[in-house]
Amino acid sequence: MNYFTLIYLGIFSLIISVLSFFNIVYSYYFNLYLNLDTYIYSLFISLFLGLFFLTKKKNEFKTTIYTKIIAVLIGYVILPLIISIPFYLSIYNITFLDSYFEAISGFTSTGFTIFDNIKHLDESLILWRSSSQWIGGLYFLFSIIILLDIFDNNLKKSLTNFLSFNKSETLKQSLKILILYILLTFLLFIIFKIFDFRTFISFNLSMTLISSGGFLPVNELSILLNSELKEIIFSLVMLVSFFSIFLSYNLLFFRSKNINFFQEDIYLLFYFLFLLFIFFVFFNSDYNFSLILLSLTSSISNIGISLNESPSNLSFLFLILVIIGGSFFSTSSGLRFLKLYALFKFSINDLISHVKPKNILINKHLYLDISFKKEEVNKYFLSLIVFIISLMFLTSLLSISGINFESAFKLSILTLMNTVNSSMYGMSDFDFQELHFFTKYYLIIFMIIGRVELLTFLIICKKILFKN
Repeated sequence: MNYFTLIYLGIFSLIISVLSFFNIVYSYYFNLYLNLDTYIYSLFISLFLGLFFLTKKKNEFKTTIYTKIIAVLIGYVILPLIISIPFYLSIYNITFLDSYFEAISGFTSTGFTIFDNIKHLDESLILWRSSSQWIGGLYFLFSIIILLDIFDNNLKKSLTNFLSFNKSETLKQSLKILILYILLTFLLFIIFKIFDFRTFISFNLSMTLISSGGFLPVNELSILLNSELKEIIFSLVMLVSFFSIFLSYNLLFFRSKNINFFQEDIYLLFYFLFLLFIFFVFFNSDYNFSLILLSLTSSISNIGISLNESPSNLSFLFLILVIIGGSFFSTSSGLRFLKLYALFKFSINDLISHVKPKNILINKHLYLDISFKKEEVNKYFLSLIVFIISLMFLTSLLSISGINFESAFKLSILTLMNTVNSSMYGMSDFDFQELHFFTKYYLIIFMIIGRVELLTFLIICKKILFKN
C-alpha cells in the first residue's frame, strides 16, 4: 500500500482505538464485564495498526486520484474488520460473516442488522453498534473531500474559494469537518436530553442520526417516541444529516461568506418545504401529521427508521425520496437533489435550443451566480445510468437468491442508498440472519458501492484496461 493509504487508514484506526477505549471505560463504570475483553482486543489491534501505518517510512509515491480511490475502498474493507472484532468475540456466538455484515452495515451507515432482539444485547455492544455508524459517517465525509474532483468540481464553490484542493486546503477542510461533526453530535445529545430521553439513549441516537445511520438502541422506535412532540423533535433533528455539514459553520460566519456557499442548502430548504406542503395537503387524511413528518424526514435524510404505524401504502413515494437523497456534503446518500435539478434543467434547455435555436440559454442555478458545465452534467447523467444498472443487477442477484421480486427491488434501493429497512418501506420483518452467505456477500459489496458510488470503480477499471 502507498503512503497516502497508510496515513488514511492509520488515522481512522486510531479513532477506532479511541472509541474502543470509551467502551472499556463505559463497561467498567457500569459493571458490564460480559464483553469487556472484546473491546480490549479491538483497542490493542486498532492502536497497533494505527501506529504501524502512521510510522511507516514515507516513500516518494505520487498521490493521484487513483491512489485516493484505492485508499477509500481499502478503508471500507479493512476498517470494518476491526469493528467486527467485538461482535465476533462476544458472548452471542455470532459467525464471522454475520459480524462483518453488521460492521459493514454500521460503517456504511446502512442499518441492516442480524440481531432480532436488541434488548437482549449488552449495553456496551449497543453502544459499539452506534459507534460504528459514527465513525463511518466521519469516514464518508472525509472521503468526499478526498474524492471531490471526481464527484463534483462545481460544488467546490459552495465549500471554498480555492480552485483546487492542495494538501493544506484538504487538511483545513478535513479538520473543519471533524470539529463540526463532534460539535453537532454533542448538540444532538443535548437536544435529546432536554426532551427527556435517557442519557444512554440520547448518546446512541446522537451518533446514529449525525451519521445518517439506521441502528436503534431499542427494538422499536415507538418505545422512545411516546408523544407527538417527541415525534416532531425527532423528525426535525434528522434534518441535520439532510443539510450540509457546513451549514452551521456558514451561518455562524455569514458575513465573510457569499450566497454561493449556501447554494445547495437553499435548494434543499425549498425542496423540503415543497414536500412538506404536498404531504400535508394530500397525504394527511388518514394519518396524524407528526407521523407523516417523521417518515418524510427519515426518507430524505436516508436514515430510514420509522414507527410501525407509518403509512406503508406510500412506500413507493418514500423510496423515491430515498433515491433523491440530501446534501452532497452531508452523511446522507442518494443521487443528490442539486445534481438531479441540474440534469433536468440542462435537458430542458437542450430541448428548447433545438426548438428555438436563436435563443441563448444559460445553464445556471436559479437565484445563484453559479453555472454548471456540460462536463459536470455528463457526470450526473453517468451517475444516474450507473445507479439504474446497479439497481437492476442487484435486484436480479437477490431474486435469484430466492427473495421475491418486490422485496428484492426495495432492498436493492435501500442497499445502494444506505438506508435501513423499516415499516414504511414494507420491509420491517425482513430477516438478514437467515440469508444465504452469498446473498450477504452481495449486500456487503453493494453497501460499499452505495457509499463510494460505482463511478469510482469504473474509473479504476478504466485505469487498468486503458493504461494510456
